[in-house]
Amino acid sequence: MPTGRLSVVVTRRLPEAVETRMKELFNVRLRDDDTPMTREELVDAVRQADVLVPTLTDDIDAGLLGQAGPQLKLIANYGAGVDHIDVSTARQRGILVSNTPGVLTDDTADMTMALILAVTRRIPEGLAVMQSHDWQGWSPTALLGGRVGGRRLGILGMGRIGQAVARRARAFGMQIHYHNRNPLREEIEDELEATYWESLDQMVARMDVISINCPHTPSTFHLMNARRLKLMKPEAVIVNTSRGEVIDENALTRMLRAGEIAGAGLDVYERGHSINPRLRELKNVVLLPHMGSATREGRMEMGEKVIINIKTFHDGHRPPDQVVPSML
Repeated sequence: MPTGRLSVVVTRRLPEAVETRMKELFNVRLRDDDTPMTREELVDAVRQADVLVPTLTDDIDAGLLGQAGPQLKLIANYGAGVDHIDVSTARQRGILVSNTPGVLTDDTADMTMALILAVTRRIPEGLAVMQSHDWQGWSPTALLGGRVGGRRLGILGMGRIGQAVARRARAFGMQIHYHNRNPLREEIEDELEATYWESLDQMVARMDVISINCPHTPSTFHLMNARRLKLMKPEAVIVNTSRGEVIDENALTRMLRAGEIAGAGLDVYERGHSINPRLRELKNVVLLPHMGSATREGRMEMGEKVIINIKTFHDGHRPPDQVVPSML
């Protein structure tokens, strides 16, 4: 690895304090504007840098890695998810990959609960009435939503974020159910008062609210496909703050339009920021611009983890947040 100051390329604008600290430590090339790099710019970056600091908007695939210079030895991802990086190919080429796990757990769990409340209590519809100056005063039957207390919440993916969602939902009086590759340890299940379902189909059919909290992998792509969405109760709602690819967005849109699912709260989408236009038209859907992790504290902590991973690598040690294919 390089013995002098590392050449680091950052693909997006980061918090100013993070960029300043990187400038102090490394020979860093920062982004002037907050737009994703073009493919050509990414190619130039991997040819020149010792360390690349990408975000989820960068497609670090096998073709790009095949054009990397021999000096590129670390991809220090600014974010926890790494489905936009071909980790296996990077490993084959001797390039380490690190991420920033754990720091956004509470922020994302908070947003999950916000979406559950927004959908079930029809908050955006109420906001629209107030902003359009159409409110005629209180009415016993206006904008009736549903109480979250006592509802069954089915969490798909019971990792850090799923468990954080469960703790918050319990405080609201919800009953916690979950599907995971493996059941939680008994003491965690007891703490969360959570019921494990080995069969996702059986869980989905019985829940009032489904929360998607699993990563996007080949095995979770369209895990909530048309067949499985049809298992949901007509009065149930679904919330996704994880990865858009886990839900078949077109199938979900059709069912929401038909009233076969009562509502949805989405912070992520199957095709990035290209959203099904029919989904935008629905009143029973709350759409957010991928802001589940958007807190000042979280973004700073992500930057601190990136810097620690780079410094540890430069010191000749394994980055503390190194990602290996078996973790995916």
